[in-house]
Amino acid sequence: MRMAGPLYALYTRRLRRRVASSGPLPRHIGLIMDGNRRWARQRGIANPSVGHRAGGEHVEDVLSWCDRLGIRHVTVFVCSTENLVRRDSAEVDFLMGLIEELVGRRLARPDARRRLHVAGSLDALPDRTARVLKEAVETTRDCPTGAHVTLAIGYGGRQEVVDALRELLHEQAQSGHTLDELADRIDIDDVARHLYTAGQPDPDLIIRTSGEQRMSNFLLWQGAHAELYFCEAYWPAFRELDFLRAIRSYGARRSRPTATAAPGR
Repeated sequence: MRMAGPLYALYTRRLRRRVASSGPLPRHIGLIMDGNRRWARQRGIANPSVGHRAGGEHVEDVLSWCDRLGIRHVTVFVCSTENLVRRDSAEVDFLMGLIEELVGRRLARPDARRRLHVAGSLDALPDRTARVLKEAVETTRDCPTGAHVTLAIGYGGRQEVVDALRELLHEQAQSGHTLDELADRIDIDDVARHLYTAGQPDPDLIIRTSGEQRMSNFLLWQGAHAELYFCEAYWPAFRELDFLRAIRSYGARRSRPTATAAPGR
């Protein structure tokens, strides 16, 4: 049963304090914001654009919840390479325009609280969208807070690994090394420094909304040791209480005596 009004606000405040003061908090959260179109259909709205707008505007709310807990790294799965190909062209055009609007107006302000990064193939995006994203990355480059948000747009985890390996091979060839030499000494760090997310910590927790329980090609390499949390709510209806429950679950799992952390954590 969903709480409403003062009861919901009271419980949320209490849970927020409890989560912040007990158990480990994730340094980096990955968010698969699924269910925008189904959220709209549930409300009798045939136009999926309404769901996409509600979902896009909700990102800023979730980032504010992360700010309250001091979670400095967030990666949001906005759209996959498959979305760009399989969805109706009008829907994709609307989504690209929405990304341009929200990134330019809300995430890339001079006073932005998070440095913006983009993960994915900008070549797969319309020229205007790619340009807005590049400008946003540059605008927030000197953000002084030390907090980061990565937007995975036109993203695919398998393709990311392929691109990383391709860059590594080019790098080694330019350095005069042979394939045999590379095969003898290649390690995890060699690949990781060529990923779209190079320089950022791997995600500790990945949250997916809408009740689906799969990774959908998201952060396959980086999420090897992440805790997974699946929430029934559609993304636009994902509440701070749902978010805090995910954080509480993460803390409980990482606090177990038998829990094993990823190397280096």
